[in-house]
Amino acid sequence: MKSVGERVPKLDAADKAAGKARYVQDLRLPGMLEAKVLRSTVPHGRIVSVDVSEAWKVRGVRAILTAKDIPAKAWGYAKDTTALKGDRVRRIGDELAAVAATDIEAAIEACERIKVVIEPLPAVYDIEATLAPGAPVLHESKGSNLVQTHHYEHGDVAAAFAKAAKVVEGTFTLPAQQHAALGPVGAVAEWDANGRLTLHDPTQIPFLVQRDLAEALDISPADLRIVQPAIGGAFGARLDLYPHEAIAALLARKAGAPVRLLFSRDEDFQTDPVRPRTIVKLRTAAAADGTLLARDADILVDCGAYVSWGSMTPVVMVNTFGNFYQCPAAKFRARTVWTNTQPTGAFRGFGNPELLFAVETQMDELARALKLDPIEFRLKNANRPEEVTPAGGRITSCGFKEVLEAVKAKLKRPAAPAEPHLKRGIGVAAVFHVGGGARIYRSDGCGATVKVDDFGKATVIVGATDIGQGMETAMAQIAAEELGIPVSMVRVATQADTDVRPWDVGVHASRTTFIAGNAVRLAAKEAKKQIEDARAALKLPPDAPVDKVVRAEHFRQKGRLISASAFYDPPTSMVDKANHGNVSAAYTWGCHGVEVEVDVETGQAVVKRVVAAHDVGRAINPMLVEGQIEGGVVQGLGYAMFEECVLKDGRMQNGFFLDYRIPGIKDVPDIETVLVETGDPEGPFGAKGIGEAPIVPIGPAIANAIADATGVRMREFPMTPERVWRELRNSR
Repeated sequence: MKSVGERVPKLDAADKAAGKARYVQDLRLPGMLEAKVLRSTVPHGRIVSVDVSEAWKVRGVRAILTAKDIPAKAWGYAKDTTALKGDRVRRIGDELAAVAATDIEAAIEACERIKVVIEPLPAVYDIEATLAPGAPVLHESKGSNLVQTHHYEHGDVAAAFAKAAKVVEGTFTLPAQQHAALGPVGAVAEWDANGRLTLHDPTQIPFLVQRDLAEALDISPADLRIVQPAIGGAFGARLDLYPHEAIAALLARKAGAPVRLLFSRDEDFQTDPVRPRTIVKLRTAAAADGTLLARDADILVDCGAYVSWGSMTPVVMVNTFGNFYQCPAAKFRARTVWTNTQPTGAFRGFGNPELLFAVETQMDELARALKLDPIEFRLKNANRPEEVTPAGGRITSCGFKEVLEAVKAKLKRPAAPAEPHLKRGIGVAAVFHVGGGARIYRSDGCGATVKVDDFGKATVIVGATDIGQGMETAMAQIAAEELGIPVSMVRVATQADTDVRPWDVGVHASRTTFIAGNAVRLAAKEAKKQIEDARAALKLPPDAPVDKVVRAEHFRQKGRLISASAFYDPPTSMVDKANHGNVSAAYTWGCHGVEVEVDVETGQAVVKRVVAAHDVGRAINPMLVEGQIEGGVVQGLGYAMFEECVLKDGRMQNGFFLDYRIPGIKDVPDIETVLVETGDPEGPFGAKGIGEAPIVPIGPAIANAIADATGVRMREFPMTPERVWRELRNSR
């Protein structure tokens, strides 16, 4: 390998560091108007009237929209939301009206002058209370607040629990988590003279938004073009069609001018989708020799007021539940519900951080109850390569044993501190996650084109989206390796335009390196064949430089362009009605070991050290893989220790970075990464996806380390000093 495996700096790093990257906030179109949305301050109510007459008197106002001015098109998985709300509001932040004006000050003033009358209705915020008899129903046409139920079962669960030597059970509570991306939401819409819409949108799914937004606007998808500016962070927050995208387009059409709609930080925190609030009730059984026997889970997931991708987290939960560890019996039920809170969406890890907090805590509890080493207990029940699980998962490469052993070798018990009020402990937790795409749509494919020019330089045009993970750099390395040229001679086109780029289902599910990488490799392989065919046809020597071969091919009669396209769709299947099936072409495994120090007088727990071992298949770029692991550790640390959307009567109380606590540099522990390379047979040069897995096991590993240090089991995130202190007090 000459390019794959090299520590190549990110190709877009220089532009981002120099401020040359153009985000949606940087876009300026001729005649562009600024937009503002008037939002509900009532969590649940019937809209009586919306009077915009005074708003039109503000100088600079060019367009005002209410629900009566737009197509009555509902969209989403449950068809339960619209761009502007006309009959009822169901959460604080619901969109009531929108204004486009020559400047943002005028748009804000016009929104302040709009008079809205809302008749309050009873609201429900609790994910258990929303299913209780008599609870206010958010969407009357649905009949109840139950969105969907997911079931899964294999083996005889009752018999397994009956013969178990040890059974542990508990209820685990997880909060809503903000994506907290540095780049707030925004979009710029422009219609041309032929009635075609261009939307500049930092979405993760440009081709799916192209289809869904066209349907919402009642236009042909052929008349809609999505152009992605640089994306200032996403983590799953940009994985759906949202009202602001439709509002920008509708305002631009009415005003006859380009419209930019940007969120303030407060709007971003109050209205952006969040990680779902989740309650996991879990029982786990084991035999006296440490053999895992059974699991039984009952889970509640909060969708918020409208259904987005948060409602589908059980799809990944059940995949992990049925495939992770050799467990002969398992039963799973998950219910997703509506509440009068902000919608919940996809978030890095997509259900696995929530589920595995419970699973890996109970693996630790069982190991200690059976007086077994926690890692040896996991090794005894670990999956192996070339297995087919009871849930239908086909395991190919599997470095589970290796990551467990790596953490065991590197995580040593620390010396006891001199101060009697400080206690130290160590804990481990493992992770299983998709690493070869995830077939949640009928297609999981991606297209790519590789073109080689007269000067030997290759240009890669790929459907995949870069959200900061280094996609462009990895694709350049894969193309360079296949073509046999230096990475410096490969350019990945950054024109993220649905008119130009090949189709892709979107950036999610840790799929980009695996899926897009395979597409790029296939296209590069065909381009290389074209070069070899040209070399033979022109009777050039085998060592003739690529640029000479391509130039000669271009200048000869009946020559041809050296260009090849490919589409890669992995050999996977969607799950059936019983949630059986192989959704990913490869699976990734990891284990985190942590050392914590707990002050038993204050409850303050500090993570001192992390060992993070991951099966990555093959590290296309070890530096970027390490960055993904370190970033995942820190984001997972925030979820476990600091982050929580605090609500009062449906409104988030900590909606700024001053109040919403994410980890700072002083909170980041020493992190040692271990890359285990198993070389997956389906992955590009053996690679597997690694984007999400590192966020998952850090939380339960910290909880297990706190238990090791103090004897107290934490079953609620975030594990704040107050919560730890209360558990310590209760244990006494």
